[in-house]
Amino acid sequence: MNAPSDFSHRPRPLRLAVIALISLLLFSLFCALGVWQIHRRAWKLDLIARVDSRVHQRPVQAPLRPQWPTVKAAADEYLPVRASGTFLYDKQTLVQAVTDYGSGYWVLTPLQRGDGELVMVNRGFVLPEWRKQTNTEPSSGPADVVGLMRMDEPKGAFLRHNEPAIDFWYTRDLQGIAAKRGLGPVAPYFIDMQTGPGAQSDPKAGPVPGLTRVRFPNNHLSYLITWFAMAAMTLVGAFLLWRDEWRRGSRIKK
Repeated sequence: MNAPSDFSHRPRPLRLAVIALISLLLFSLFCALGVWQIHRRAWKLDLIARVDSRVHQRPVQAPLRPQWPTVKAAADEYLPVRASGTFLYDKQTLVQAVTDYGSGYWVLTPLQRGDGELVMVNRGFVLPEWRKQTNTEPSSGPADVVGLMRMDEPKGAFLRHNEPAIDFWYTRDLQGIAAKRGLGPVAPYFIDMQTGPGAQSDPKAGPVPGLTRVRFPNNHLSYLITWFAMAAMTLVGAFLLWRDEWRRGSRIKK
């Protein structure tokens, strides 16, 4: 006679071991996710504090080339800066973006400063219709830019990667874009141009500036509570299953 294959007829010690193993794995997973959310919450709170402490300051001169090596995200990102120069419209790049206006592009344009240094400027957001227009750019001339300092974005988005060969960009990869455009060295930061008098407000007609996100949702506390609650529920469920299996085994012995 063959041994029964149904799980309910397996020896009780084996079933208890399986329940314990699965419960331990789930408990460990939920705890790990909870700890991860603790770190994410600390990072988000630090980001919010840094941004709030900087975005309302008076603009300072954007770092010049001798200062580039000292530019760091933790100390400088979202700092209001200003720069003057001439836009190189023929070297600008469109980067995939989604805003409240819909899907479109950031317009990333090199600004050549008086000393020849190049700083990328995110001039704002446009819709795809703007690309189809001709003579969309003003004539080159002196430009004064005020905006927030942002850091290079060399990595692609989740499951999306920049494709320089076909000039397709998901992130503002400054060095990659500069290499594609043959620009040479560019600043390790870009300037998110802010809105001002006479700024464009129609993304079909031109770049709309001032769309930098400076308010960040922080739901990590609720997430970490959820994960740790699920870890606790796993222990409770494992205890109940273990108890029922133990009682069932005791009845079988009798």
